Amino acid sequence: MSEEVDGVAEAIAGELKLMSPRVRASRELAGQLFDPDFVEVGASGRRWDRQAMLAELPDKPGASDDGPFYEPVGMAGTVLAPGVVHVTYEAVLGERRSRHSSIWRKLNEDSGWRMYYHQGTLVPADQSQ
Repeated sequence: MSEEVDGVAEAIAGELKLMSPRVRASRELAGQLFDPDFVEVGASGRRWDRQAMLAELPDKPGASDDGPFYEPVGMAGTVLAPGVVHVTYEAVLGERRSRHSSIWRKLNEDSGWRMYYHQGTLVPADQSQ
């Protein structure tokens, strides 16, 4: 596999891990996937930094084995620059559908891929596309 394909695959794997209840419920495991400079603009419009996200992630939807679970649809990634991957997808959580965009980066050969930026946008119930 080429380095670019590897990067996309690793970023997508990280994104999928962050949807897993086991990782969402663990500040330690989630912390391994968030970049030190992580920022999110949530579907509510709220801005989250790494510390705030790690503090609240275990209490957010999708963090319990009792469900509901995130179901990703159409996940794809593209390399923006060496060590930088953009991942996009839709997710279904119960009755809620949302669109997501995230930037993953790998700072050096010794670091793993980490989510640097994430944005989620709710899809209105009456919108089919």
